Amino acid sequence: MTDDMAARVAALDWGRLAADLNSHGAASTGPLLSPAECAGLRALWPDEAHFRSRVVMARHGFGRGEYQYFANPLPPLVARLRQALYPPLARLANAWAEAFGEAPRFPPDHAGFLATCHAAGQLRPTPLLLRYGAGDWNALHQDLYGETVFPLQVAILLSVPGQEFQGGAFVLTEQRPRMQSRPEVVSLEQGEAVVFAVNRRPVRGTRGVHGVTLRHGVSRLHGGERFTLGVIFHDAT
Repeated sequence: MTDDMAARVAALDWGRLAADLNSHGAASTGPLLSPAECAGLRALWPDEAHFRSRVVMARHGFGRGEYQYFANPLPPLVARLRQALYPPLARLANAWAEAFGEAPRFPPDHAGFLATCHAAGQLRPTPLLLRYGAGDWNALHQDLYGETVFPLQVAILLSVPGQEFQGGAFVLTEQRPRMQSRPEVVSLEQGEAVVFAVNRRPVRGTRGVHGVTLRHGVSRLHGGERFTLGVIFHDAT
């Protein structure tokens, strides 16, 4: 990890991020990557050497669009993001575990957590690059990939909204017990990240803490082309 990326991540307002995640299940970071870094990641798309698999979403009923999972070794910028973002998120993940009455189980560094994944047979890297064109969308879903799951993940917008694409908002829904689902739309600028719950978050009610289930997706693009970097911290089976 370079000092630059570590410093950028450390400079984020983690108090606000934690408060938003605890209240809404999602939080935007403000600018994290530069336009040049966004362009560099987008330029990787046509080179199959960087990826282990490609998914055409319509073939699987996932929506419309495409995504590719990066192969090991990850591109340096993606690896640095994964390493730098994990420690502060692990502290929140352990706080959530305690709220659920579970023992904290997430090591302080990402290498330690990956060792847990690999011991469970989850060996394939999960960071991915997504591309949407006009009319494309992503169905509401969860990125689980195995029994060992880190409860938070990150998506970074690599395109300029309003200029390079129209529509295509990040959408999160929360299923509350005995209530209708609550939608959350997160507006992002190029280079900005949204941190969000993979599966559930703790909510304190009149009878103690319970979990609410979350799913995320992308609404229909009205035009243009939208690229996103997905940073998932657990590896896949």
